[in-house]
Amino acid sequence: MKAVVTTGNGGYDKLEYRDVPIPVPAPGEVLLKVLAAGVNNTEINTRLGWYSSSVEGGTEQLSQAGDGPASEDGGWNESTPFPFIQGTDCCGEVVAWGPGTNGPAIGKRVLVRACMRLNGFDSLDNIWMASDFDGAFAQYVTVPASEVFEIHCDWSDVELATIPCAYGTAENMLHRAGVTSADRLLVTGASGGVGSAVVQLAKRRGAHVIAVAGERKLDSVRSLGADQVVARGLDLAVQIEDSSVDVVIDNVAGEQVGTLLKLMSRGGRYASSGAIAGPITTIDMRDFYLKDLRMIGCTAWDEPVFPNLIGYIENGELRPLVAKAFELQDIATAQQEFLKKTHFGNFVLVPPLIRE
Repeated sequence: MKAVVTTGNGGYDKLEYRDVPIPVPAPGEVLLKVLAAGVNNTEINTRLGWYSSSVEGGTEQLSQAGDGPASEDGGWNESTPFPFIQGTDCCGEVVAWGPGTNGPAIGKRVLVRACMRLNGFDSLDNIWMASDFDGAFAQYVTVPASEVFEIHCDWSDVELATIPCAYGTAENMLHRAGVTSADRLLVTGASGGVGSAVVQLAKRRGAHVIAVAGERKLDSVRSLGADQVVARGLDLAVQIEDSSVDVVIDNVAGEQVGTLLKLMSRGGRYASSGAIAGPITTIDMRDFYLKDLRMIGCTAWDEPVFPNLIGYIENGELRPLVAKAFELQDIATAQQEFLKKTHFGNFVLVPPLIRE
């Protein structure tokens, strides 16, 4: 089969489009034909080695610097298993089951839960498809049967491939923060994959949403239901009243975190699962403890998150946001365009047609 193999930390030369063996499902696994695979920051960060504790800048800064750090701590759980196949988002079709394994019938269309709690949901231990084992940038992929969810809707394969990582991450932060219709919520990076998912999912919960995004994308973010939009780069302390925000969903981080805490009301909740502008920040601890704030780290997805998303889609409660689809072999072009951040919505890769 055709696949993109990531051979190590570094630039686009580490992405090799080549023939590899079709994987064979073991007991407890399912073999999927990949119909479409989304593009995320996660794959770029992993290739660049951004998860290394030695990195202090944002994704874009590291990408412009060239090769990623030659560091053994470049993975988020443990050393990244190079060479391997990336691709965190998978819309696929069931092809075969491993011995003694059951699930959706052959030919059914499914989504894969990318964040897997294989030790049970009482443990925060987790592994991720395409960071800890081979993912969906290929014509076929094997995954644990417990992580395959059949879906019935009129969305295209490309549209469904935008969901798992971005929307799972967004729903997990909202779930952990306990967002309800009583909340005023601020989301940074609202035009990105996760940010735009947060806007939709928070509005679905009835929250009042304040969205921060690039000026050219404000109308697009507003079209998702945001109640207030603020152009990135403006002084948030001027645009938003101090101590008026109940929940902050922030995957941008960088220098602005201290300002965000000042905007939060007493007992507010700050949730994050990323730091695309940079992982190192400074806060005034008095804002944190005098306001009784909660800071919530969100990596491991909680049990209701992915079933919730399947239900939202099947009930027509979400809108797919596809910016552009690329052929699998054009992954480097897709990632280059992704990092320009001029798009709205998600990029998706489509493997070559399998002739059966």
